[in-house]
Amino acid sequence: MYPEIMVIPMREELTRLGVEELRTAADVDRFVQNESGATMVVVNSICGCAAGRMRPAVRLALQNATKPAKVATVFAGQDREATERARSYFTGYPPSSPSIAILKDGKLVYMMQRHQIETRDASAIAADLKAAFEQHCAATVAG
Repeated sequence: MYPEIMVIPMREELTRLGVEELRTAADVDRFVQNESGATMVVVNSICGCAAGRMRPAVRLALQNATKPAKVATVFAGQDREATERARSYFTGYPPSSPSIAILKDGKLVYMMQRHQIETRDASAIAADLKAAFEQHCAATVAG
């Protein structure tokens, strides 16, 4: 684990956007189980691809008109219990950090893993996230 003082700016890069920080397993369960509709969980990391690609992409994507109702983050390598619990909801995917998941009514509907982040620029990642928002977060109209 890194000294907390080192990761504060990396945490704040997301929390300044209104992203809720989840530091315990109970925080994660409360967030996932008590939210209806689409939510997003960002697995933050100290790595360069999180700093130069993932966090800027999240910032760009959250400017989209259609987006998850709530967004939260866990910090891999720092808040282990919270990260492990968040990953337990990402069924069918191995641990990956950074990564971004969209859940709908507590069930995983979209996953972006490190290999989809580390070689691409923030605008390309944001475009994929916006497309996922349109697909999974748009309100459905009853007919």
